[in-house]
Amino acid sequence: MKILMVAIPNHHFFQWVNQLKDSGHEVFWFDSTDGGGIVEKIQWVHQIKGWKLRWDFPFRHFIKSRFPKAYSQIQKINERKLAEVFEKKLQQIKPDVVQCFEMQLAGIPILEVMEEYSNIPLIYSSWGSDLFYHKEMGLSSQNVHRFLKRVDYLITDCHRDYTLALQNQFRNFFLGVYPGNGGIAYPKREILPWHKRNCIIIKGYDDEVGKALEIGKALELVDPVLLSDKKIIVFSADAVVEAFFKNSKKLQNYDVEIQPRNQFVPNEILLKQMGQSILYLGNSLSDGMPNSLLEAMGMGAFPIQSNPGGVTSEIIEHQKNGLLIANPLDVTEIAHHITTALQHTTLREKAQEYNVAFCTKNYDRAVLQSQIVHLYDSITV
Repeated sequence: MKILMVAIPNHHFFQWVNQLKDSGHEVFWFDSTDGGGIVEKIQWVHQIKGWKLRWDFPFRHFIKSRFPKAYSQIQKINERKLAEVFEKKLQQIKPDVVQCFEMQLAGIPILEVMEEYSNIPLIYSSWGSDLFYHKEMGLSSQNVHRFLKRVDYLITDCHRDYTLALQNQFRNFFLGVYPGNGGIAYPKREILPWHKRNCIIIKGYDDEVGKALEIGKALELVDPVLLSDKKIIVFSADAVVEAFFKNSKKLQNYDVEIQPRNQFVPNEILLKQMGQSILYLGNSLSDGMPNSLLEAMGMGAFPIQSNPGGVTSEIIEHQKNGLLIANPLDVTEIAHHITTALQHTTLREKAQEYNVAFCTKNYDRAVLQSQIVHLYDSITV
């Protein structure tokens, strides 16, 4: 089968695609943002890159930075339209199926073309805030309804989003709930017993939906006795979060490691750090099923996580195998959860045993690979 995938350059997308390596399918990737060069992680995939600019003229970056208005006018002529390029590639490749990952940046831009080629099945993989937060992200309900009407097959990363798709007039085939990265290869040797852990690991997003600053503010309220011997790791930290941790007089007293969002950290290193962590903290106004949460739980870190639209409660039972943040903006609540988790060792011990077994059963990459390959085999072309 020829599969034409449309997605932005994204680690989770690359992980999903690699589940199809050696499956017998011929896979093409149309980079919807045309960002960066060829991706080594998926060398076996036919990568459609470098399509956006008609001419990569000399001093382009200099003009862009110094004369943004002039650059904008030039680019109106110099940039090819995504839909036009995609249609040409569609005609050349003649795929058996098209799959888009994420709606706003990959699905909506090709919608008009896919409506014209209604004979080609369209798979939509819903990620993150796609459906739950679409209005806040600038997508009208009419656009979402129109897009879902064209979708033939749906994959979501949580049960919540399948329900939301039905509420937004999706009426075709549901292929199931799968983690957006196609599963996680948990390095079992790096999972430390609960009593040997000394880190607290935090997802550092702080943007329209990520609210890591509230976690930092909550840590300022926690009894220093509970934190004095802990290492705090903030990964994928936005600049505002990095600045907060560096400038906070209270947090300066702790051992803090900041990993900036634009700094590449191998996933193997992050998983190892999670395997050394007492707590994992993730906080946002909107998300799907966070891959980092699944990674942390599978590596034995006790999760404290926000619960937008009830998504996290699909896998976390409050006060059993984790703690759910009811209000992502309530610093006092978050501080209370951190204190509770650090003080109750029995809770953490039982949660670690349960979560490692649960994630191994449901999200292990090797277990999911055959299921994911079968998804494509089941599609009627």
